[in-house]
Amino acid sequence: MVRRDGGAPLLPGVNCYRVETATRASVIIDADDYFRVARAAMLKAKKRIVLIGWDFDARIRLGAPTNDGAPEKVGDFIYWLVQQNPELEVFLLRWDLGALKMLARGSTIFTVFKWMSHRRIHTKLDGAHPPAASHHQKIVVIDEALAFCGGIDMTEDRWDTRDHIHEDPRRVRPNGKPHKPWHDATTALEGPIARTLADIARDRWITAGGRPMPELGKQQSPWPDALDAQFVDVPIAVSRSAPEIDGRPSVLEIEHLYLDQIARAKRYIYAESQYFASRRVAEAMAKRLQEADGPEIVVINPDSAQGWLEPLAMDTARARLYQALNRLDTHGRFRIYTPVTSGGEPIYVHAKILIIDDEVVRIGSSNLNNRSMRLDTECDVTIDATFAQNEAVSETVRAIRNSLLGEHLAVSPDILEREVNARGLIGAIEGLRNNGKSLVPYAPEDLSAVEAWLADHEVLDPEGPEEIFEAFTKRGLFRRLRKPKINLGRP
Repeated sequence: MVRRDGGAPLLPGVNCYRVETATRASVIIDADDYFRVARAAMLKAKKRIVLIGWDFDARIRLGAPTNDGAPEKVGDFIYWLVQQNPELEVFLLRWDLGALKMLARGSTIFTVFKWMSHRRIHTKLDGAHPPAASHHQKIVVIDEALAFCGGIDMTEDRWDTRDHIHEDPRRVRPNGKPHKPWHDATTALEGPIARTLADIARDRWITAGGRPMPELGKQQSPWPDALDAQFVDVPIAVSRSAPEIDGRPSVLEIEHLYLDQIARAKRYIYAESQYFASRRVAEAMAKRLQEADGPEIVVINPDSAQGWLEPLAMDTARARLYQALNRLDTHGRFRIYTPVTSGGEPIYVHAKILIIDDEVVRIGSSNLNNRSMRLDTECDVTIDATFAQNEAVSETVRAIRNSLLGEHLAVSPDILEREVNARGLIGAIEGLRNNGKSLVPYAPEDLSAVEAWLADHEVLDPEGPEEIFEAFTKRGLFRRLRKPKINLGRP
């Protein structure tokens, strides 16, 4: 699909899988809203629900109690749905190694056995990936008429409201223990684009060893009544990542699209990501920072990656890339920020969002790290205002940007709009930052010799399955960034 401004097109097979129309589409921010609308949509399902994810936790609740008679916990809810409707089938696929968490989740294992005993609930663990890779897509498809695609898994620790209230007593795990504030995003997509995502889900199910699912044909849309459509009749691109395995070629659509979108930006690049560790993304940004009239670049990250191995790898790589890019940023156009609650607690950023120039909004499962580009399976969707049918989309893209930054800075979208128009993106953020719920500038800590070595050699974030076994001397975070034309301050 060609852009009106003559820029890089969306090319199926290169930077996207397909471009299809969404009769209705909306961006959904944070799991409080997502869980509620996903539950409402599944209650309307007639024939089939397909849940594709990195993780599922049968113990979580999909929203506050209602009077619809359905169970609150997702495990009981799914079983109840098929009991109520003799024509409904449910297919659930999750990453195989992630399933080890079930052993520590008490009753979850019994719920899974209950699912498996039902002839219309089909479960599968996805092990169709190279060593150290993971299945990371987060897709829900209902009756092949409505799909959700983004970064939110139906698992513990994800629930939060857009207020991200400091010490919110509702923000607890199934065992009653509190979890950190959590920021995330997904999309709701209706129409032909949902059938495209159904094809991706069907293909992944078969790749993981499941039996083929027949296409359903045209079905009534289960669009949730309470969800307003932000976009109507818009073309949307779907892009994927997948590693080479069992004779299937690698899919690099997500990586190619990131590079194309960074290259096209004129005024700003706004990204939210769990990580900032991709060498190729850093190279593309470095090139833009060296331009006298290049775009502003703002990245929203968590304070630290989650777990014990991930901080060592991801946080160290981020610090190295930040230091390198910061040396290039002679025009003051590059910032990384972390959102915090009104009490100063860091909000964990799990959202994967890219917004370019009020023209592009992209949401999916891919992070700005190496494995999301080439090692893990990922799926993103993109709406581009510069395509012929999307002339009226820019205003909505800008509203989404204002809503996101307004959420982080605790100001209204109108104030955000006014400040961005007057000061630019970074100037607006700096002028609106405060001592309460706000954005805090990223400041890398001093790196130990071990952490620096791990980052430079990408021990825990290889670019692809071939690098897992590649000699460390041939690897490294800066192996291409050492080029003289993109000198990032290293000798």
